[in-house]
Amino acid sequence: QVQLVESGGGLVQPGGSLRLSCAASGSIFSISDMGWYRQAPGKQRELVAAITSGGRTNYADSVKGRFTISRDNARYTVYLQMNSLKPEDTAVYYCNAEIALQSSRWRTRDYWGQGTQVTVSS
Repeated sequence: QVQLVESGGGLVQPGGSLRLSCAASGSIFSISDMGWYRQAPGKQRELVAAITSGGRTNYADSVKGRFTISRDNARYTVYLQMNSLKPEDTAVYYCNAEIALQSSRWRTRDYWGQGTQVTVSS
């Protein structure tokens, strides 16, 4: 009943920038926390950044000062602005949202996007 679709990934040189977007659609009643995770080959999936419905943010130490998470509650969209990209940022990036459906407004669950590839290389 809910879909999350990421966009904005691609190939970029070290020091470059990308902006990822993730839009949720479907029979949504409300969205609480939203976030971005990433997973590189041979590594566990890790939280990159998260943002609450009120706008409070948290970042992984490895991206602080370089990445910025934001959201547009009216459009059910979360963004990740990535600057000063490094080769170690290469990964598949997934968006996540805790969503209550119109049909079950008292219960929430996690929804995940399909992932978008970010490759930082010369």
